[in-house]
Amino acid sequence: MVNIQQLKQWKQQGRPLVVLTAWDYAIAQLLDAAGVDIILVGDSLGMVTLGYETTLPVTLDEMLHHAKAVRRGVKQAFVVCDLPFLSYQESLQQAMHSAGRVLKETGAQAVKLEGGHPAIAQTVAYLTAAGIPVMGHVGLTPQSVHLLGYRQQGKTEAAAERILAEAIALEQAGVFALVLEHIPADLARKITQTLTIPTIGIGAGVDCDGQVLVTADLLGLSERQPPFAKVYANLRQMITQAVQDYSHDVRERQFPEGK
Repeated sequence: MVNIQQLKQWKQQGRPLVVLTAWDYAIAQLLDAAGVDIILVGDSLGMVTLGYETTLPVTLDEMLHHAKAVRRGVKQAFVVCDLPFLSYQESLQQAMHSAGRVLKETGAQAVKLEGGHPAIAQTVAYLTAAGIPVMGHVGLTPQSVHLLGYRQQGKTEAAAERILAEAIALEQAGVFALVLEHIPADLARKITQTLTIPTIGIGAGVDCDGQVLVTADLLGLSERQPPFAKVYANLRQMITQAVQDYSHDVRERQFPEGK
């Protein structure tokens, strides 16, 4: 099974990390069998699976429910679970309780937090000191959608310097890897070269140590695609066609086949 030491070794060896999201047993099993290195139970399941407009309504109990199903489908990949909005920001004790529940109840090997300001870095240090592996996330942070929107971050010199400083602070606080979302490629390259931990890009250029996509985007299942996603299959169209074909056969009494 993939572990944190391997992930760090792969960065040193220049072997890119493959990261995708999962929200149920079936998808997790397929991703794992295909050889994905890290499977993220992302709070993007709020939109993909639960029909919310943003990630903000997702609860910790909902994340636990889906992470349990994902973990049961995985034999090799490293499983990370997002801590959802307001499950770690109130206090260090709240963060410990939430992260502890994830590891105890789901079997996931790590949690992911958004943001890099001093309070989050302090939270990361608190969790990692207790032996809880933490993945960081800077740049566009979807839990801050009402503050930041979905615009690219780090475009000004001041914003880029702030994101770089946050990345360094998070590494010092103990994160084992860092997601860089929707930032300029040159900034992502600089962060990747500065840090000793792996960076995982999403809309952050080709020079990150790995790449992550929301699996529903990759498979063409999403209603709307982000600008940095690549669609590798159009399952939305294929599923619709299959259901229409089945419906036709049932209505025409062609299924099941008669005598």
